[in-house]
Amino acid sequence: MMNKYFLLPIVVASGLVVACNGSGQDGSVDIPVSAASYAAVTGQIGGQDVLGGYEAVVGWPKDIAEQSGHEDWTWGAGQSIFAESPDRIYALQRGELPNIDRPATQYLRDIAPSLSFPIGRLPWRDATAASLPANGGTGSLAEEGITAWEARGLEIGIDARWEHCIVVFDGEGNMIEAWTQWDDMLQRPHFVAISPYDPEKHVWVVDDHKHVIHKFTNDGSELVQSIGTYGELGSDETHFNRPSFMDWAPDGSFYVADGYNGTRVVKFDRDGNYLLEWGEAGQRGGETRPSYWHNVHGIAVHAETGRVFVNDRSNDRIQVFDENGKYLYEWSVGENPADVHDFMITADGFLWAADRGTNQMVKYDLDGRFLYSWGTWGNFPGGMWGVHGISVDQEGNFYVAEVDNGGFQKYRPRGNANPDYLVGPPVRSAWE
Repeated sequence: MMNKYFLLPIVVASGLVVACNGSGQDGSVDIPVSAASYAAVTGQIGGQDVLGGYEAVVGWPKDIAEQSGHEDWTWGAGQSIFAESPDRIYALQRGELPNIDRPATQYLRDIAPSLSFPIGRLPWRDATAASLPANGGTGSLAEEGITAWEARGLEIGIDARWEHCIVVFDGEGNMIEAWTQWDDMLQRPHFVAISPYDPEKHVWVVDDHKHVIHKFTNDGSELVQSIGTYGELGSDETHFNRPSFMDWAPDGSFYVADGYNGTRVVKFDRDGNYLLEWGEAGQRGGETRPSYWHNVHGIAVHAETGRVFVNDRSNDRIQVFDENGKYLYEWSVGENPADVHDFMITADGFLWAADRGTNQMVKYDLDGRFLYSWGTWGNFPGGMWGVHGISVDQEGNFYVAEVDNGGFQKYRPRGNANPDYLVGPPVRSAWE
């Protein structure tokens, strides 16, 4: 009978086979061989999955300081980004910030013992607080935006300036268009996108401080429509209270998350006519009642089922409804420091969320099962701080807008990356 202590089991589990053969006759040690890998790139030697299946495209976009007349300026808070194609990417920012170098580390004993700033590898300037108009939290009155910024002793033209709020990049990161003709009309551009069901590719911009949603021609030359009452807050068929995001159903109807101070989702038909709304004011943290929320910040529509996924940001949960606002189910995005801002549903039927608290991109299936996450905090290429907008193009390139770091980034899929670890393709049904 074989002694059980001399058995060498072969373990097969979850597709992973490992064999250990001990030492060879020459004294060398055989290395365990894995037949499967959990890495984003199978067979990778060394390294880590810091950026998952991606690599950062360094120097994308080209700094605004390279533009004539902008040598002393750089990107302000990056609010939103949308890739119409790999060679046409729309982006929103809240003006420009001074283009200054990272300061040398200083020891701040005059404030308190053992303090130093900045800390290595970590961001050093909070672009969202520095950019115009800084007050963005729930309960902040949009009407006090510029006043509150200036009350901190900041000066327009020195500490920030209001220019280049809507820009367009090509695939190389060149600014190919600047819609500066609309700068004076905007106060806090928050979200930009194109309906995947619109063959004319109108560009929609949500301005949460002016309580309005604008619809432009694709080249930005004409303002076609505005929904909401410009500069007036409210909660009826013709008013918003700081709307944040929007998304479309296949019939062209669309849903608006309203929003920072509003506590509802509003549905419109394809022409912008009011249809219905739902939602109630909920608690900030700990709210469990369906259709109650605090900071409606993010919304996505699943084309096949018509289900509407709504981000109840302050309660760290995603609530799911049918097309008429009937509550279906929900899931939690995690406890503190989780702070999901924006999410989208890709054409392969998964929900990808940008979490500002963890600086991670998070993948769920549409029942809420957690599948994968990637990302890290920092202001080096690939590092993230305050991702507020996300998009993916038809070639699989992934884009982020960052309110805290400021500006935008592009991530390119790594060679042979496992597609399960990459953000899926965009919905573009009316364009192709």
